[in-house]
Amino acid sequence: MPAKSRKQQQMMAIAEHEPDKLFEKNKGVLDMTQGQLHDFAATKNIPKKKKRPVTATGSSYDFRKQTGRRAPVRMKSTK
Repeated sequence: MPAKSRKQQQMMAIAEHEPDKLFEKNKGVLDMTQGQLHDFAATKNIPKKKKRPVTATGSSYDFRKQTGRRAPVRMKSTK
């Protein structure tokens, strides 16, 4: 199974090569086999940054997330 993020890939590589340097909360990955750790650590083509989902309006920007500003109001036609 491939890694989902670069941080997960890094953690698996640390668990594979230097398990004593893992954080305590990540010690659970040591139950995996060496082959599984290697598969996660050797994943290629992981994007550097996740793409934002496109909303129904076609824009990936959400005005409602701004603080202190009101979202633009669209007027419906009465025809």
